[in-house]
Amino acid sequence: MEEPDLEKLPDWVKSLGLPPEAAAAVDRYWKPVWETLQDELKLLPTHARRPPATPPPAGAEQLEFEAVEELSPGPKWQARFEAMWPAYRAWYLKDGGSDRPDLATCRRALTRHMPELVPAYERLVELAGGDELAARLLSLYRPPGFVVGCSQGAWTRDAPVLARNYDYPVSRLEGIVYLTEWSGRRVLGMSDCLWGLLDGINDAGLAVSLTFGGRRDVGDGFGIPLVVRYLLEVCADVAEARDALAQIPVHAAQNLTLLDRSGAFLTAYVGPGRAPEFRAVAATTNHQGKVEWPEYARAIRTVEREQRVLELLDDPTLTRDQFVEAFLEPPLRNTEYVQGFGTIYTAAYYPADGRAEYRWPDFTWEQSLHRFEETRHTETFTPS
Repeated sequence: MEEPDLEKLPDWVKSLGLPPEAAAAVDRYWKPVWETLQDELKLLPTHARRPPATPPPAGAEQLEFEAVEELSPGPKWQARFEAMWPAYRAWYLKDGGSDRPDLATCRRALTRHMPELVPAYERLVELAGGDELAARLLSLYRPPGFVVGCSQGAWTRDAPVLARNYDYPVSRLEGIVYLTEWSGRRVLGMSDCLWGLLDGINDAGLAVSLTFGGRRDVGDGFGIPLVVRYLLEVCADVAEARDALAQIPVHAAQNLTLLDRSGAFLTAYVGPGRAPEFRAVAATTNHQGKVEWPEYARAIRTVEREQRVLELLDDPTLTRDQFVEAFLEPPLRNTEYVQGFGTIYTAAYYPADGRAEYRWPDFTWEQSLHRFEETRHTETFTPS
């Protein structure tokens, strides 16, 4: 599929006869996003979709989310790999493949830093047909960089909950909620990079969520979705996850929010060229304590969103339900889907209950580690 000419889109939108203030808004919000992020956006794979049963309204996008239970890697994962592999292959080779490590290097890195994942990795490679390129990609060692914008916060009063918004181009999200038991521990979360996770929860009562850290640097290390998978596969609480993170190199700037059933929480700033930084702060967006990429920060309003989450957490009158519901409202919820930074889902993970909610303004999709239902949900995204 040919990539849309996003660079010319603002001029096309303004040609529709917008009033002056609307045209000014296009210049103010779109162009900085495009000019700053065009290289990174090209690195993210677009996934093929089934034609929708009912076409969305003009200008809107649709995404069908699906819940898949497969405790051991098998035919369900294989079918989805085969559907997504062409897009991921193109993404992995976007720069010609010369920057990607060879298979021996990938295997050594995975075995050294996340050995508990090796049996599942070998099984996935087998299901991928033993393809060498697929095996290299599945290691997620030194993959291409990628940029997203998200908000997340850990509520620790009464029963804890980890809430997050995932802001991303709609066409580039896998949209699969997986329940697995690959290493002896049940894990439930939103899939990314074929077997990594964007966020999730495990049966020990640990919840983890990721967000981009706001630095351009890409270097040695693993793609963060696999690190999230690893933490949930092997760690029982925040303390164990912190110890694990201190030993795992991460290839790009990323922030992780950790929360366990006891209410213990932590935000980790990780990435290349720096030691991991652990902070006792319950919220993070898309910078690591300070803004280091001003154009990006302004475009996706990372400081404003972080301040809002902190305000919510500091409000003594707020309830847990109200905290989660606030993620469905501006400034945390984004509807800038044309620009590629709309909120695709809100997730709430309840570590004491082993329960997850995936939320949209008019629908809540509930799943549980022990009462999981293989269902589907189609959401329509209408830009602001």
